[in-house]
Amino acid sequence: MIDEAREEPRLIGSAGQPIVLASASITRRRLLEGAGVPHVIEASRVDEDEIKTSLRAEGAPGSDIAEVLAEAKAVYVGRKHPDKMVLGADQVLECDGRTFDKPVDREDALGQLQALRGKRHSLISYAVIVRGGGRIWQAVDRATLEVRADASDDFLNAYLDAAGSDAFNGPGGYRIESLGAQLFSRVDGSHFTILGLPLLALLDYLRANGVLET
Repeated sequence: MIDEAREEPRLIGSAGQPIVLASASITRRRLLEGAGVPHVIEASRVDEDEIKTSLRAEGAPGSDIAEVLAEAKAVYVGRKHPDKMVLGADQVLECDGRTFDKPVDREDALGQLQALRGKRHSLISYAVIVRGGGRIWQAVDRATLEVRADASDDFLNAYLDAAGSDAFNGPGGYRIESLGAQLFSRVDGSHFTILGLPLLALLDYLRANGVLET
């Protein structure tokens, strides 16, 4: 029998210094690893709840919330690494003018799925790179998804039972890359955007600036 041990992805075409990912997100880390982007990780300690509460009180749209949070994370970590490219990213789910946070518990996750059922919602992914205290790049992308109108409460509960704590890792109470795929009747947009990062735009920028080879 052939031993098919999993190999780590090679950093194909990496040319420059690693960027700093200002995030503890496992999904974003895996996206960078899978794409061969050299990086190190340093999580930001920005008070995201305070920022979101303030922006929502001002009536800010989801894209503005995602932008401010992405930049705040990058700036926070960038103070320790003024000579490096520091990447901050954030994602906001928006439906009918309402923005959704990660569910705090199973009841919250069920309520979010019920609120999204039969409707189209947007996932807005924003990324910002700072260096030397200033923003040097930004990108935003939006994906649109529709939760099945015929998804019964029994199905939603069965999904949450099967998903476990994975349902709490993103807004909306689902992970489309696994069992959550069964929740949807339509998906329009980049898979990378749905996972929380406008990856193709980021790769273009890194190639243009010597981090990745062309």
